[in-house]
Amino acid sequence: MDKLTAQQRLDQLRRELERHNWLYHVKDSPEISDAQYDALMQELLGLERDFPNLVTADSPSQRVGGTVLEGFTPVVHPSPMLSLDNAFSPGDLRSFHQRMQRLLEVDPAYVVELKIDGLAVAVDYQEGILVRGSTRGDGRSGEDITANLRTIKALPLRLKEPVSIRLRGEAFMPQKAFEGLNSVREQQGQALFANPRNAAAGSLRQLDPKIAASRHLDLFVYTLEEAEAYGDSHWQAMDWLEEMGFKVNPLRRRFQDIEAVIEYVETWRVKRAELPYATDGMVIKVDNLALQAKAGVTIKSPRWAIAWKFPAQQGESRILDITLNVGRTGAITPTAELEPVQLAGTTVSRASLHNEDYIRDKDIRIGDLVLVQKAGDIIPEIVESLKDNRDGSEIIWQPPTHCPTCGSNSVRVVGEAVRRCPNPSCPAQIRERVIHYASRGAMDIEGLGPAVVDTLFKAGLIKNAGDLYTLKTEELEGLERMGPKSAAKLVAAIEKSKVQPLERLLFGLGIRFVGAKAARLLAENFGSIEALMAASHEQLILVPEIGDIIAASAVSELADPDMQNLIFRLQEAGVSTVQGQSKSGGPLEGKTFVLTGTLDGLSRIEVQKLIEDAGGTVTGSVSAKTDYVVAGDKPGSKLAKAQDLGVSIIDKDQFLEML
Repeated sequence: MDKLTAQQRLDQLRRELERHNWLYHVKDSPEISDAQYDALMQELLGLERDFPNLVTADSPSQRVGGTVLEGFTPVVHPSPMLSLDNAFSPGDLRSFHQRMQRLLEVDPAYVVELKIDGLAVAVDYQEGILVRGSTRGDGRSGEDITANLRTIKALPLRLKEPVSIRLRGEAFMPQKAFEGLNSVREQQGQALFANPRNAAAGSLRQLDPKIAASRHLDLFVYTLEEAEAYGDSHWQAMDWLEEMGFKVNPLRRRFQDIEAVIEYVETWRVKRAELPYATDGMVIKVDNLALQAKAGVTIKSPRWAIAWKFPAQQGESRILDITLNVGRTGAITPTAELEPVQLAGTTVSRASLHNEDYIRDKDIRIGDLVLVQKAGDIIPEIVESLKDNRDGSEIIWQPPTHCPTCGSNSVRVVGEAVRRCPNPSCPAQIRERVIHYASRGAMDIEGLGPAVVDTLFKAGLIKNAGDLYTLKTEELEGLERMGPKSAAKLVAAIEKSKVQPLERLLFGLGIRFVGAKAARLLAENFGSIEALMAASHEQLILVPEIGDIIAASAVSELADPDMQNLIFRLQEAGVSTVQGQSKSGGPLEGKTFVLTGTLDGLSRIEVQKLIEDAGGTVTGSVSAKTDYVVAGDKPGSKLAKAQDLGVSIIDKDQFLEML
C-alpha cells in the first residue's frame, strides 16, 4: 500500500473506530461485536506500524498508553477549580434557594446532577483535538495527566467540530472494575484500594499510562468554561457537549421549583445503591449562565451551586480493642479495632476515636457493640455505643499516662482535647513527620510512602527528613521491596523535591497550625526561610489571615534548635528555601488580567504563562481591581461585566504589543 492510500484508509478507520467507541462507551448502544471492533483496531495498528509517520495524537491507538512518564508537570488553571458548599437537609436547600432569590431577584431554575465520587479533572481541546488534561490539585494548579486521560474511552480524542474549549469532569472507576481490580491485587498479595475514588485517583497518577489503560476508568463531564458561547444555560451547554461526543450523566434533571429539587435528591438517597458507580451526593446549580455570573463566587466556592451530601451509610460492629497512634505533633489518638463490617462498598475494621473526651461522652467501651458509619462515605466513625446489648464483660478504657512509643509521660494542655507526647525525639513523631514531609501536598516525593519510610528507619538509613538527601542508590538496593530500579527512582524523586517552592517546604516541616494555605501566605509575604525565621510575632500577624495562634506556633517552632538544625541540613543538601524567582521588572508587573474567549493560535494556558512571566497576574473573574480583560473570539459574560465596570478591554494584538 502506498502512503496516500494508507492515509485515506487510516482516516476512515479512525473515524469508524471513534464512532463505535462513542456508541459503546457513551451511548451504551453498540452496533458491532467486540470481535469486529478488535479486527478494525488491529488493522489500524498494523497500518500505523507500517507507516509510523502517519500516527496522530487523536488516533484511537493512542488510548492504550504511550511511553512511561518521568514525572507530572504542574499545570496552572486559568480560572480556579473551586469546591462547593454543602447541604445536608431539605432546610439547607431551602435556605440556599432563598439566598438565590435575594441575590438574583428572580426565582431561578436549577439543574440537578449526581455528584460522582471520583477525581475532578480539567481537559483542554484546541481546534477539536485533546491537548491537555490535568488534576484539580489545590484548585489553583494541578498535575498534567494527559497521557493517562487519553486512555479513558469515554473521553473523545477528537471532537465533532474544530472548537477550542476547556471543560471539567469527574474521572471515576465503575464498581465492577473496582471489585475486579481489588480481586487481582488480593491474589497478588498487594494492598487493596479503600474505595473506587482512591482507585481512580491512584490510576490517573501512574507514570506508566498502560497501567491507567488497564484500569477501565470512565468519565462524565459536568462543566464547560466560557459556556456562554454555546448557549444561555448550563443545560444547553451540557446538551452541546453531548452533541460533541462527551459523556454527560443522563440522570441530570432541570426544575423550576426547589421542592421538586428536594423530592428528586431524596429519591436518589435510596436509589443510589442501584448505580454502577459510587456517588456521595447531588449538585444543584442555577441553570441560567447570566444569573450564575450575577451571583458570583466566594474565595472558595461559587454562590450559585451547592452540593447535597447523602447521609452516611451505617452498620453494626464490635470493638475488639482500643489502640494508640502518635502523630507528628505528638497527639496520641485512640483508635477502635473493629470486627470487619461492610460499609459503602468497602470493609471497615478501624475507626478513629479522636480523644478521651469523645470516648467518655459517648461511653464507648472495649467489647461494645457499636453503630459505625462512613462520614461522607470515606472516613469511618463510631456514631454510638449500643448499650442495651452489654453483658457486663465490656472494659472501660483508661487514657494513657505514657507515650506508647517512647514511654514519656503524656500531657494534656488545659483547653485542648488531645493528650500528647511532649518528646520531640519520639520515634513515632519523627516517622510521621517524615511521611508528612514526603506527602503530595508537601514535598511530593513519589514512592516515599509509610511502608518505605518504615523500611528506611528499620535499616538505620534515616533519623529525620534531612537524612533523605544523603541516601545513595546502592544503600537502598536489597532492602525489602527495593530493587535497583525502584531504588534509583526513589533517589531521583528525592533529588527532584529540592526545587519545590518555599510554601511546600514550610508545609512539609509540619509546623503546628501551619497548613497548606498558611504556608503559602507566609512564603509569599516573606519570600525565604531566612526572612521568616527572623520575623517577629508582630510581623507575622500583619500577614492577612495569619492570626496569633499560627504566628506564635511559627515563631516558637522555627526558633527550636532541632528545627533550625534540620533547616540547615536541608539547605546544605541543596533544598530550595525560597518561594521562587521574582518576576519583577516585567512589562506587565503589578497588572491583573482576566481572559475570555479564544485567542487564535494561543491556548489559554499559554496566554496565562506569558502574563505571569511578564510579572502580571491572571484571575478568573472581573472586578473593579482588574486592569485588563483580554477578549478573544466568542467572549463570555466577563466581557459584559468588564464593560459595566469600565475595565480596559484589549484584543490579542494589543496584548502582544503590551508584552
